[in-house]
Amino acid sequence: MTKWIRNIWEEVARPLFQRPRRVQVAALCTRKTGPGDDVLLITSRGTGRWIIPKGWPIDGLNGPESALQEAWEEAGVRAAGVPKEPVGHYSYDKKLDDGSAQQVVTSVYHIEVSDLADEYPEADQRTRCWVSPKVAAERVQEPELRDLLLQM
Repeated sequence: MTKWIRNIWEEVARPLFQRPRRVQVAALCTRKTGPGDDVLLITSRGTGRWIIPKGWPIDGLNGPESALQEAWEEAGVRAAGVPKEPVGHYSYDKKLDDGSAQQVVTSVYHIEVSDLADEYPEADQRTRCWVSPKVAAERVQEPELRDLLLQM
C-alpha cells in the first residue's frame, strides 16, 4: 500500500503542486506632475477592475519590450524606452476560459509616458485614468501590486 501511495504522489499529486507558474509582463506607466508622479490605470476587459497594462511575453521581444507593447495596445502609451530591469513583481490568479485559475507571476517594468494616443488597438475596450500612487493602490486588487504602488 505504501508503494501505491508513493506512486500516486510521484506521478499525479506532486506534479500538480509543482507546476511552473505562468509569467506575464506589466507596464507601470507614470508621468511627472509637480512634486510626484501619477500612475496610469486601465480597466480590464473582462471584469472592468482597475489594473496596469499587462500581458503574455511576445515572441521576438524581451520583457521590457513586451511591456511597452502591452502599454501601447491597452492604453495608447508612447514612451522613449523602458529600463531593462523590472521594478518589482506581483502574483495573481488568472481566471482561465474553463473556469479554473492559474497563478501568474508578473514582472513590472517602469515606463515614463511621453504621450497618450487617442486611437490605439484597445481604445474601445478599456477606460484609462491618471491617479496618484496612493489612489492606484486603493483601486487595484492584487496585494503585491498594491505594495509596489505604495513604494513609489
